[in-house]
Amino acid sequence: MQDQPPVHDLPERLELPLTTGEPWWYWLGGRPALDLVNTLRERWRRRVETLVTPGDLERWLLRAGVMDKSTDVAVTPEVLAEARSLREAIDACVTALVEEKPFAPAAVKRIDSFLKFAGARPALVMGADGVPALGERGEGHSPRRALGVIALDAARMLGDPAERARVRVCASDTCSARFYDRSPAGRRRWCSMRTCGNEAKARRHRARSRSAA
Repeated sequence: MQDQPPVHDLPERLELPLTTGEPWWYWLGGRPALDLVNTLRERWRRRVETLVTPGDLERWLLRAGVMDKSTDVAVTPEVLAEARSLREAIDACVTALVEEKPFAPAAVKRIDSFLKFAGARPALVMGADGVPALGERGEGHSPRRALGVIALDAARMLGDPAERARVRVCASDTCSARFYDRSPAGRRRWCSMRTCGNEAKARRHRARSRSAA
């Protein structure tokens, strides 16, 4: 993934729906599947959509590093709807996992339906000598191929017991970020210590100060 800008909380006064969600993307998931889930912000309250337009999705896929810059296949409204559908299927599985509930078969089937876009694909290309040669298309050759990469990441995360054990939802009451715990001990609670972790520490400090007073 490319270097990403810092996280910004959503302001209380926010005109909804957004015209573009790009200023409000954040990259705390630790893997593409969870970063996609986090494009629907404030799941606990306003459910703010940040993949508002096909252009939003195209820029997000590029910034997430799952789509090649050289692609000449445009994101359509149909593909945008498919991306949102994949996102919600992944989140349904993540929520079931964290809450220790059964997985919804429809959500698992939806993720699986995108796996047909993952993996190698043949391509017939012209060589420098003007003769066609059989090669392979890159994983990020098109928006749907990029979504296939994300679906494969989700499948690996959800289909492996060791990886499932590291899927988290931020412990903050005012955050809904999903993230993959890569800490050695596997005990991380916050999506980011710079944001939710520090805020929790500050709240505990204020509470102790009031008690002492």
